[in-house]
Amino acid sequence: MKTNNKSVYSIISVIILLVLAFFFLFPLYWIITGSFKTAQSINGTSPDWFPKEWVMTNYQKLFSRQPTALFSFTLPGMGKAAISFGPKVPGAVRWLFNTVVMSLSAMVLTCVTASMAGYALAKKRFRGRTLLFTLIVCAMALPKQVILIPLIREMSFLKLYNTLLAVIFPTVGWPFGVFLMKQFSEGVPGEMLEASRIDGASEARIFSQIVLPMVKPGIGALAIFTFINSWNDYFMQLIMLSSTEKLTISLGIAKLQAENATDFGIIMAGAAVAAVPILIVFLIFQRYFTQGIAMGAVKG
Repeated sequence: MKTNNKSVYSIISVIILLVLAFFFLFPLYWIITGSFKTAQSINGTSPDWFPKEWVMTNYQKLFSRQPTALFSFTLPGMGKAAISFGPKVPGAVRWLFNTVVMSLSAMVLTCVTASMAGYALAKKRFRGRTLLFTLIVCAMALPKQVILIPLIREMSFLKLYNTLLAVIFPTVGWPFGVFLMKQFSEGVPGEMLEASRIDGASEARIFSQIVLPMVKPGIGALAIFTFINSWNDYFMQLIMLSSTEKLTISLGIAKLQAENATDFGIIMAGAAVAAVPILIVFLIFQRYFTQGIAMGAVKG
């Protein structure tokens, strides 16, 4: 009897998961297939669930616009790129390059700083530790719009406005990352840390060779969260970036939509290109992400 109930429960669970997977994957399917459709098929009165004719016209249009240098540097105090070099590439490639650099930099810096701060808050005893952690938890509930004006003034004062650093640095101090890594660092045995100190290991060695390997699932989960958060942070990118050569792929797609109000093919092609790096990062860190979620569930 129990076996039959378990079988029915498994079948219902699989059906529910399949339905949810369909609803989550269908927009991605629609964007990818739509990027290969003709304008007549996209704008037709009845939708074509599968392209009747596969064309590369949308991608050709996307990658033939606004050729520009791949690399550029902005000198402090200058509102536009002062130095440009490298091969000439389409604007979409430059937008994608900017977004990848921005998201990867934010991901690496956030994982490093959050893991160090989380370890200190979890395993170090110092005055004001509880108050500091309470402030970090409170900051998680603070809307980004509340601190927008101070951030703009700060970036302007540091001569970083209209640079990718103006989007990267605010992400590095992500309170959620510190909170997440503190929870994982709590699971590091204190006896192991004390034994390492008795053996003469430095704090840097303890952190790099003992703590980091043990919190690796948390770092993998945080890496995915940070990369996606930075990649999709359209609001901050819109506020902090204004030059054409500094646009990210999200801003670039919005620009295409403004310039080509009826050309949904090129917009879908841009969205499909923007989805590729996120899928790659998720596949790379998927194992650690799954372990991190599972460990978090066990701790809860």
